[in-house]
Amino acid sequence: MTDQTEPTSGVPADSIEASSAIPADEIARLTDDIVSALKTVYDPEIPADIYELGLIYKIDIEDDRQVKIDMTLTAPGCPVAGEMPGWVENAVGSVEGVSGVAVSMVFDPPWTPDRMSEEAQVAVGWY
Repeated sequence: MTDQTEPTSGVPADSIEASSAIPADEIARLTDDIVSALKTVYDPEIPADIYELGLIYKIDIEDDRQVKIDMTLTAPGCPVAGEMPGWVENAVGSVEGVSGVAVSMVFDPPWTPDRMSEEAQVAVGWY
């Protein structure tokens, strides 16, 4: 069985899933720590982190504490397309209690600036 958890910001509530086998307080801590880890990864061409840019589409926390992440890029031809999933795996893999990380690159739906948080819009001077 899968429970939906409320994220701290950025990713819609229906995009973070956590197994009901993990206690609710642990899900909340893992979610907050995963989001914090994602906020340490930056697109080198944009002065905002990938979470606030809206590049993270889904975070799934499995029963065994494996974390599956669906993410995208601002453009399919992004120069760091081959490197960024590894950066995300390393960042989230350092979170206490996470047993492993799998990052999937998706391009549907395509990323648009509408996915950016207000914080990211301020960082790039659009707000």
